[in-house]
Amino acid sequence: MPIYALGSQTPSIDASAYIHPDAVIIGSVFIGPNSSVWPTAVLRGDDGEIHVGARTSIQDGTVVHTTLEWPTRVGDDALVGHLAHLEACIIENGAQVSSGAIVLHRARICTGAIVAANSVVLNDTLVPAGALAAGSPAVIKEGRARW
Repeated sequence: MPIYALGSQTPSIDASAYIHPDAVIIGSVFIGPNSSVWPTAVLRGDDGEIHVGARTSIQDGTVVHTTLEWPTRVGDDALVGHLAHLEACIIENGAQVSSGAIVLHRARICTGAIVAANSVVLNDTLVPAGALAAGSPAVIKEGRARW
């Protein structure tokens, strides 16, 4: 399984987490208990830290990156769908970033919110707790998200 240190930056993966042999984990990446990282996902903590909480699924083909100034954090019980891209953002507990979605710098997807498939959440966007964000660029839709 491709797990790489970058200098003194070494991934920390809980023993109960599942990392598929075709996933790539590089540098300052922390993965919590009972989480999973699926084939061809890449978590690259080269310039900053990536934190993945407990019972979170990072699905096939996802790219998670960070910057020196802004870590990327994915909370507990979150779902990051196939081919998503997270870049220096915060995904709170129980949130979902659907397949093909992009979440950019300093964006925050709050507890229980959903980013719809193929949506683009721009820099500094706040998606409130339980809300649905959809489109490119993503806008907040009325009503509450359900999944």
